[in-house]
Amino acid sequence: MSIHPEIAAVTDRVIERSRESRAAYLDLMRRQRETGIGRPRLGCANLAHAYAGTDEQRDALKPATAMNIGIVTAYNDMLSAHAPYYRYPEQMKVWALEAGATAQVAGGVPAMCDGVTQGYAGMELSLFSRDTIALSTAVALSHNTFEGAALLGICDKIVPGLLMGALRFGHLPMVLIPGGPMRTGIPNKEKARVRELYAEGKASREELLDSEIAAYHGKGTCTFYGTANSNQMMVEAMGLHMPGAAFANPGTKLRQELTRAAVQRLPQIGWKGDDYRPIGEVIDERAIVNAAIVLLATGGSTNHLIHLPAIARCAGIRIDWDDFDRLSRAVPLLARVYPNGSADVNGFEDAGGPTFVIRELLKGGILHRDTVTVVGDSLDAYTRRPVIADDMLVWQDHDASSGDDTILRTIDAPFSPEGGFRILSGNLGRACIKVSAVERDRWTIEAPCRVFNDQQSVQDAFKAGELDRDVVVVVRFQGPRANGMPELHKLTPPLGVLQNRGFRVALVTDGRMSGASGKVPAAIHLSPEALGGGPIGKLRDGDVVRVCAERGELSARVDAAEWDAREQAAPPPPEMGVGRELFAMMRAGASEAEAGGSAMLAAAGF
Repeated sequence: MSIHPEIAAVTDRVIERSRESRAAYLDLMRRQRETGIGRPRLGCANLAHAYAGTDEQRDALKPATAMNIGIVTAYNDMLSAHAPYYRYPEQMKVWALEAGATAQVAGGVPAMCDGVTQGYAGMELSLFSRDTIALSTAVALSHNTFEGAALLGICDKIVPGLLMGALRFGHLPMVLIPGGPMRTGIPNKEKARVRELYAEGKASREELLDSEIAAYHGKGTCTFYGTANSNQMMVEAMGLHMPGAAFANPGTKLRQELTRAAVQRLPQIGWKGDDYRPIGEVIDERAIVNAAIVLLATGGSTNHLIHLPAIARCAGIRIDWDDFDRLSRAVPLLARVYPNGSADVNGFEDAGGPTFVIRELLKGGILHRDTVTVVGDSLDAYTRRPVIADDMLVWQDHDASSGDDTILRTIDAPFSPEGGFRILSGNLGRACIKVSAVERDRWTIEAPCRVFNDQQSVQDAFKAGELDRDVVVVVRFQGPRANGMPELHKLTPPLGVLQNRGFRVALVTDGRMSGASGKVPAAIHLSPEALGGGPIGKLRDGDVVRVCAERGELSARVDAAEWDAREQAAPPPPEMGVGRELFAMMRAGASEAEAGGSAMLAAAGF
């Protein structure tokens, strides 16, 4: 089927906007490939240093004729999702030798867990950890002793950061290797129920802790469809995984064989063969648009309205929120995964998972089929599911129908004809809203606002009963420049309780709400942010604010003359401690959310 005309139009818009920057990027990658430093050009002392840490591979490394794979790993055992990577490097070295290649750990990148820091001071480092990961990836690959790379990472900022750094070495072939989700714990509805009971004071801390441990109980990604699992969906559609690798559980034969296949694919797509597939050519304009499409089709994380533009800019590609908005109106919603449904990602995978979604979108002309991937020149391979048959990894066709149509639908019978995002604009600026889990009768909220400068004050007001009414909760000075743009996930339970009580409630913030945002309408990533003069800084308690996803409106219903005459609220002083002061440089130079919220990209002129 030919591509949907609106998908084609948005892609053409991205290509035209990116014409000069993309050409400059590809020229730089060509020069790095042809004239840059590589192992044959390094001095003998340099090579001796590079080889000194290995024994079993030294003889294979010396001729510099076979691929040496640089492993960039986000392993730590504080993140459940990254704990499985502990043994990966030693296994990958064996599998590389089987394929006539070698592998070395090029470097590690920091990997913080937003689930641990949510609602606390450490969360103010979270967004900038992405840029730190990108810089760490660049440092790891800067030794120029690698002809390919394997990227080990899954979670929120880790995959975007790895890709941002890796794309500056776009002449190298690379594969991203996930570790898979943990097995299913207690039902997500039960987890949400206990959280809301605790917010109301009807459950004890011990009961809440027991519930959370039952939900987050083992190695692997968290099982809700937040930013980490949205990462995996997008990477599949960009063609950087082995097909179907996203959601195979850790510790299984299938997971092991997918990792082996990824390692052994890298030498096949290196520049010494006839199937050269560098990451800078795999990630082109069509791949970026495909990533946005599958995010919309599955109701994925709002964080990617920051991350995907940042990834794209590192490849010389410009995508903006208007592109997301236009795509959302053309892309059908095919999946309902918590918090947009009751199932977790294991249920999603059992129903068909990413490969089923990609097949259906291709069938409807909603995805670009003819894209370069690590395994071929189309997305067709990503429509087949991997299985172990006769102790071998093979890929099989899906059944025509979903395994569970309460979780996953075909293109002919979607949950909604449109995706789950809208862009809002008005006299408060530009924001985005995720509506895939919001009931349609709550797409428009107009109510007096209550203004806060931090999320703890919101929780205090909730506990005091001050928000028991129709209200638009405004939380400002939460943008990248103010405090690093933390996720405000701690607000989900109290706002959900207010909505359950029958009040019409919405959130407006220049901060983030994460991939866990759900049933309460939330206008987030508001730009320009309060620090530096954003209009959100003019709001006062009692101003009527309108949030309307139907019309794409976000406005303060204040007389224009009065609005123009108002002064901005004074920002709170920057907080110190937990290392926040070390990130002052990143805060000071950060771009607006739509440009990626990055000081690194702004300084580089991307």
